[in-house]
Amino acid sequence: MTLPIHQLEQYSLRHRDQVLRVLAEDQGEAIELLVFRGFSSSLTQPTAFDPDVPVLPASATIQSIQRFCSPYNPDQPLAPPQTWEAFLAELNS
Repeated sequence: MTLPIHQLEQYSLRHRDQVLRVLAEDQGEAIELLVFRGFSSSLTQPTAFDPDVPVLPASATIQSIQRFCSPYNPDQPLAPPQTWEAFLAELNS
């Protein structure tokens, strides 16, 4: 099974002009990530130096994904936030 974060990183490799902002929750703790050109970086907790260590635990629940144009400007989203299910449906279509 492919982890959601890996799916998002693969999407960002195909859409190199986009930055994904991911809001998630794991064990009651909020997680915020940016995904760009195949790499993820956590804004709320340390990011491991090793890119093979996922920044989003498998137990986390993605709350929303929002697309931005690169370079990242939080004031200029490309689209409103989507649920993981809606984003996944787009990936699979």
